[in-house]
Amino acid sequence: MKLSSSVKWACRTVGAVLLAGPLASGQSVRPDAQGFIHVTPEEVTWGAGSGMQSVVIAGDPTKPGIYVIRNKFPPGQMSRPHFHNQARYVTVIKGTWWTATGTDADVFNPDKTVPLKPGSFMMHPAGAHHYDGAKDEEVIVQIIGMGPVTTTQLGSAGGLRSPSGSR
Repeated sequence: MKLSSSVKWACRTVGAVLLAGPLASGQSVRPDAQGFIHVTPEEVTWGAGSGMQSVVIAGDPTKPGIYVIRNKFPPGQMSRPHFHNQARYVTVIKGTWWTATGTDADVFNPDKTVPLKPGSFMMHPAGAHHYDGAKDEEVIVQIIGMGPVTTTQLGSAGGLRSPSGSR
């Protein structure tokens, strides 16, 4: 299918707006002349924190539209039972990611988690209870979703968290 130059320009402009979100630490990803965005693992700058860290690769999970984030869990770090208002699509990039879903996810118990190795994929339906994280090794997952997304903690943590892509 051949596209007119005005349609090509519109596609590049919309793509740049949706995908040129901050990479990390104030950096921004800029598309090339054709609208492509390239990000190597070395270009992803994680913070100096010791807990789970989240980096926006493209888009903005607090605004309408598609976003891509990466979460890094250090060994032994897991989220607590929660759910999101939007579906999220997760790919394991590094390490073994441990997950609990459904009725097993209403109460935190790492012994009830199942492993997903690098290359694994999981879809979190909107409103579905779950928790996840790392056990023996560092884990990096990439999450794709539509914003704005909110995270609601279950149990004693309770309450609605501010819109975010984390956890």
